[in-house]
Amino acid sequence: MTADEFLLRHAPRPLEPVDEGLLRTRATLATAMGDFAAVPDDALERPWPWRGEEADVRYGFYRCYELLEETRARVRPMLAAALTTEPPARPLAASATAARWELHGLLAGLSDADLDADPGNGEWTIRQTLGHIVGGQRAYGWFTAWWLEQRTLPPEQFPPSVPDELGDVLPDETLEGAGRLDEIRTRLDAILDDSAGALGGLGHDEMAAGARWSGVEVTVGFRLGRWSSHIREHTVQLHKTLAMIDRPRREVEYLVGLIGAAYGRLEEELYMWPADAAGVGEGIGLAVSAVDQVARDAMSVSEAAKRA
Repeated sequence: MTADEFLLRHAPRPLEPVDEGLLRTRATLATAMGDFAAVPDDALERPWPWRGEEADVRYGFYRCYELLEETRARVRPMLAAALTTEPPARPLAASATAARWELHGLLAGLSDADLDADPGNGEWTIRQTLGHIVGGQRAYGWFTAWWLEQRTLPPEQFPPSVPDELGDVLPDETLEGAGRLDEIRTRLDAILDDSAGALGGLGHDEMAAGARWSGVEVTVGFRLGRWSSHIREHTVQLHKTLAMIDRPRREVEYLVGLIGAAYGRLEEELYMWPADAAGVGEGIGLAVSAVDQVARDAMSVSEAAKRA
């Protein structure tokens, strides 16, 4: 069973797809981040031509970071009209996409070989942590949709937990973390987008519906708020794991992480709006143009880094 099949049956409305423009920016940014990640640290002070003058390769990274932040600042006022009718679930789902891109920024410099390095003392490998992130996001989507279906039950019939048989059909976290790093990252993207597409349009009454989390009575809105928190929680864990396996991050990898996080904040503004929301199309157009420029700069930086 895939996330699509379950959510299509149990979500309160059809899945909202990710805008094609955002899908384009993601693909373009992934290539740019790969170009940036390949730059060696000892090339950061080499000259980089910029606007007819000369900066250095290091500034090329920061310039792309600045461009993404500038674009976010331009996009925000465009959404003023849309904010008056914003579904209350959208900003929580959007926070999760920002968390996702911070994670992608951390992972961009890693290799498949890093996934299975043993941190010792029974700590999870990077692969195990990623499998848990993916599996956790799938479970948040599935189980939240299931809790929504229970909201019409009288209080005395409110379930104490999700039925065991529902958890039994979830893919094992070993499967969620299987394959190459790019495959795991693609799996996470698909599952988060499906979850947000199914639940990112929830209204106030749906967000207030009763649910449970770790046995505690909460609301559906609380469960949506956990998406971002859960991804960030285990992103912190991955930082700790890298230290345990004696795999220090290069300066370039930190810089790529800044770019990934900046893009995540930009996508957060534009993620999972209804298709007819005012200003969103124009904002996505700005994001596409900005990321296209980031890709051009990444190529230019990469070429400058190779010059002696």
